[in-house]
Amino acid sequence: MFSPYVRRLRLAAALRKMREDRNLTADEVAKTVFQSRGKLSKLETAQTRPEAFEIMDMLERLNVTGKEYDNIINLARTAAQKGWWDQHAQVMGPRQRIYADLESGAESICGYEAVASPVMAQTPAYIEHMVELNKGEGPLTYRPDRMIEARMRRQRWLLSQEGPACDIILDEVVLYRVSVPRVVMSAQLRHMADLVSEGHVSIRVLPYNATLDGGMPPKSSFNLYTFPDKRDPKVAVVDTVTTDLVLTDRTQVARYTKLYKHLCQASLSAEDSVAFFREVADRFDRETGSST
Repeated sequence: MFSPYVRRLRLAAALRKMREDRNLTADEVAKTVFQSRGKLSKLETAQTRPEAFEIMDMLERLNVTGKEYDNIINLARTAAQKGWWDQHAQVMGPRQRIYADLESGAESICGYEAVASPVMAQTPAYIEHMVELNKGEGPLTYRPDRMIEARMRRQRWLLSQEGPACDIILDEVVLYRVSVPRVVMSAQLRHMADLVSEGHVSIRVLPYNATLDGGMPPKSSFNLYTFPDKRDPKVAVVDTVTTDLVLTDRTQVARYTKLYKHLCQASLSAEDSVAFFREVADRFDRETGSST
């Protein structure tokens, strides 16, 4: 179990180290192997899937042998693999594609959600309303029907026995701020309560009046990913307005890890969060005259 994207990150680091250890510039390697600086640049920044024959040619031309050769070839082999998300990237949305890739190999996922309910716990009706909200921000970068299919497929993996352990801190404001109909939000809250009660996932509420010790509150949502192979880097993905920022620098990831721990200390327990979800759902039902 591994993430091809994370293996591309490792391959990129290995290629840069190989070049720098030989005191070669990117231009020198590009002229020797690729005849193009752009191709090497994309490999060294994990922006493209490697071709085995190109990597082998590079290693041979640069006289790379032994364990270094085997390591880079093995990384290239796993980095080149495709997942179901690659086949549907254009219709499911590029942002969802990277999450699906990371989730496919993750051992654990933990993070903070400040905007919407956690993806692994969203109901179909909730997702549909989130799509409508996206339309108000501008042209969609995905097909709504295919995006929803992809999200449900991600959910099946994340909630399966083979999937990663998930622990998400959910800001209390999410329950009230997003313009989702109360009846939909009520069902969403009860769904989250059931998932947590059944032990499928941990979702804990960060009260709006919680006090964080030792730091400022997060400026946006983020997730942290760990992987079974400890040589794979721990990854932080930070949600921004237009894109998702993928961080692998140890210092940067450590800051988000520390922030996550502070959020955990300030959040309700899983049991209290379940009770809170159901309490708010009951309140919404009374407001709409719905019954459960």
